Amino acid sequence: MITKPNHHLQNIPPLDDERVDERPLLTLDCVILGFRAAQLQVLLVKWDAEGEEAERWALPGGYVKKGIDLDASANIVLENLTGVSNLYMEQLHAFGAANRVLSHRAITIAYYALISPEQYHLRPGVKGRDVKWFNVDELPELIYDHHEIIQAGLKRLRKKVREEPIGFELLPEKFTLTQIQVLYETILGRELDKRNFRKKLLKMNLLTRLDEIQQGVAHRAARLYSFDKDNYSRLKKEGFNFDL
Repeated sequence: MITKPNHHLQNIPPLDDERVDERPLLTLDCVILGFRAAQLQVLLVKWDAEGEEAERWALPGGYVKKGIDLDASANIVLENLTGVSNLYMEQLHAFGAANRVLSHRAITIAYYALISPEQYHLRPGVKGRDVKWFNVDELPELIYDHHEIIQAGLKRLRKKVREEPIGFELLPEKFTLTQIQVLYETILGRELDKRNFRKKLLKMNLLTRLDEIQQGVAHRAARLYSFDKDNYSRLKKEGFNFDL
């Protein structure tokens, strides 16, 4: 039998072609987003290193661990630099521009997670000098392409907020309707019509109205709500179209 040549494969250079990077380094970077004081924030570190890496802030990141899966490696890297552990993180994107690191070829796989900052105690690890939350609108100078990676994380968050419930990870257990609206406005970067937002939100049956009101506030105390865990989990799995 005569096999016809695969013309697509003919365009692929051989593995020993001089243009092939022999040993590109594979790294991980973690975009950890949190919400507090009505601000969307990202977790950054300063590495215990020399040169550019020591002077600028960076995403928590490091090399893939030998013999350990990518997801587990990402958690190890994050804990070693920040003290934050046992997170569920989603893969965000692979960043592999040829010149993203000038000294060598490095490809990084970015991970992404949402957390409530108040629930975690930050501490620089053995490979970090400092760790701190920064407002995403007031970022310091970052190394490499980490600003681009953060923007990709924010883009993912703004897409997710329209397709699945966001808030369980970012809000306190009990919250007001104003607090959840401020969260959505902060993520989207624009004001939302109060009446329309509340109508659409309550229609999804995501919230449980509590027989409690705010305590110790100077203004008129507002009703408190919590998330209906069953409906929250169902909608997170099934998804929805939250037209804002």
